[in-house]
Amino acid sequence: MSRPATGGGRILVAGSINMDIVSRVGCFPVPGETLAGRGTSYHPGGKGANQAAAAARAGAACSMLGAVGSDPFGDALVASLEDAGVGVQSVLTKDGTSGLAIITVSDSGENHIVLSEGANGRLSAEDALAEADWSGVYAVLLQNEIPWATNEALLRAASEAGVRVWLNPAPARDVPAELLPLLDTLIVNETEAAAVSGLPVSGVESARAAADELLARGARRVVVTLGEQGCFCADASGLRLCVPACAVEAVDTTAAGDTFIGAFAAASAAGTDTESALRFAAAAAAIAVTRSGAQGSIPSRDEIEAFLAGRE
Repeated sequence: MSRPATGGGRILVAGSINMDIVSRVGCFPVPGETLAGRGTSYHPGGKGANQAAAAARAGAACSMLGAVGSDPFGDALVASLEDAGVGVQSVLTKDGTSGLAIITVSDSGENHIVLSEGANGRLSAEDALAEADWSGVYAVLLQNEIPWATNEALLRAASEAGVRVWLNPAPARDVPAELLPLLDTLIVNETEAAAVSGLPVSGVESARAAADELLARGARRVVVTLGEQGCFCADASGLRLCVPACAVEAVDTTAAGDTFIGAFAAASAAGTDTESALRFAAAAAAIAVTRSGAQGSIPSRDEIEAFLAGRE
């Protein structure tokens, strides 16, 4: 299998920047139940910041457009992005709290997450358009943890500038029909695929049906991630690909999807063919789930390549 090339255009990620407050539990409580936790830790996260860190660690030139609060978490969140190699010139500081994610992780490695948007909710369309620099950008990556009006303004501006738009509509929500033709790549898990397509998704065949529906509505490429079943990719040229997941023992699935997206974007920006880029992304996600935390679990390009080489 070919390796991702080096170089390529810049990745711009516009999205959330959160501090993840993570408590480990043996199992999740039922409503009304109190469980003793097994410890609490703090990890920089947020879907936007995670994807930016993943792209940068996978070898891409990457910058972040977002907002943190004026609370003590703000500086730590910006420093974490800088440590990952992400450009932070367009990270704004807003009065009030930074975004927070309250996460519980069970012994099985699954997670429950409650978001408090904080500064992410105060990133306006005007802020974003004033900060956006499309020069040399391969793609802008968007998610659903900043206001939709901000996303839509960036989506339209990027499209007008001839920049690829990658959308990960997470948390799940519908995407307006008139915007689907502006998307170069729509990346969704099963829940998100069902929300956007209106079709039930629970495996490869239903993912194929959902992807075909979204392509028919105008999206140019659709990637459906399927957890242990890998991922399915379809595009308007007729490409249909099933790429298997890499079997590992999961410790914490936090940021696995974001790691996949960032690594896929990095490989794609470098000119790697779609199948190899997806395999690279699957390897990155597999490594991430063997580690705890969000950005702290994201592997480097060298680690991803070593993992792939060990499986050939």
